[in-house]
Amino acid sequence: MEYSADDVAAASSLQFLSYLSVSLATFWIYDYACSLQEEWTFLLRSRWNKVKCLYIIARHVPFVILSTDLYLYFTPNNDPEKCLMMINIYSCFGFISVACSESIFVLRTYALWNNNKFILIAIVCAAVTLIIASINVAFTTIAVSHVTTSVVPGIRGCYRTSRGIQLSMPFLFLFIFELGLVSLTLICAIQNWRTVNGPLYTVLVKHNIFYYACGLLLAAMNVLMPLLYSQYAIHSVFENLQFYVLAILATRMHLHLWDVGQNLHTRGCDALIIALSDMPLRCSTPVLAPIPDASTA
Repeated sequence: MEYSADDVAAASSLQFLSYLSVSLATFWIYDYACSLQEEWTFLLRSRWNKVKCLYIIARHVPFVILSTDLYLYFTPNNDPEKCLMMINIYSCFGFISVACSESIFVLRTYALWNNNKFILIAIVCAAVTLIIASINVAFTTIAVSHVTTSVVPGIRGCYRTSRGIQLSMPFLFLFIFELGLVSLTLICAIQNWRTVNGPLYTVLVKHNIFYYACGLLLAAMNVLMPLLYSQYAIHSVFENLQFYVLAILATRMHLHLWDVGQNLHTRGCDALIIALSDMPLRCSTPVLAPIPDASTA
C-alpha cells in the first residue's frame, strides 16, 4: 500500500513522540527512585505547611502528565474529540505542575525580601494576571487545533497540529514572570551581599538564580520553537522538558534547603522562615540576619 508524504510524516512524528514519552518516563522514575529515601525523610520529619503541600503536588503531578502522554501515543485513537480532551487534561496538569514549582520560588523570593507584603502582592497580582491570560490562550488554541493520527499499521496515537504565535504565548508569559522574579532576587542579593552571608541565605540565593536561569532558557526555547519549526514533535521536546525540569529543580532544591536548615544551629531564631524550613515565623532576630555555620555554632 502506498502512503503519501503527509502520512509518512505523521507516522514519523507519532513514533518520535512515543519514544520521547518513554524516555521522559524512564528519566522521571529514575530521578524519583534516586531521591526516594531523602524524600521520605523530609515528608515524615517536616511539619505540614504551604510549601510542603506545594512540594507534594509538584513532585507527583508529573506522573499524571506522563500517564496522559503515554496514553496519547500508545493507544489507538481515531476520535478527534477524545484526543483533544486528553490534550486538555495534559495541558491542565502541566499548568498545575509549573504553578506549584513557581509558587515554591515565589515564597523564597518573598523570604529574601524580609516578608515584604508589597513585594508579595505585586508578585501575586502579576502571577494571577499571567495565569488567566495563559489559560485562555492555551485552551483556545487547543480547541481550534487539528488532530493528526497515523494510517500506517503499527503506529498508534494522536497529536495536535496548529500554527501561530498562540502556541508561544503561555511560555512568553512565563518568561516575563520569571524575568521579574530573577530581577527581584538579584536586586536583593546585591543590596545585602555585604551584610548577609549565612549558609542558608547563600543556598537560597544560588538556588533561586539557577532555577530562574533554567526556567528562562526553557521558556525562551518554547517561545522560539513554534516560530521556527512547524512540526509539533519538535515543540514537544522543550514543552515536556519545561514541566519536568522545573519540577525536579523545585523539589530537589527544596530537599537540599531543608537538609541544610536541619544541619544548622542558628542563634536567636530557629531558621530563615517557616515557609522554607518548617521553623517558627516570628523570631527575635531579623529574617535576613547572618546564620552562623554549623561548625562554629
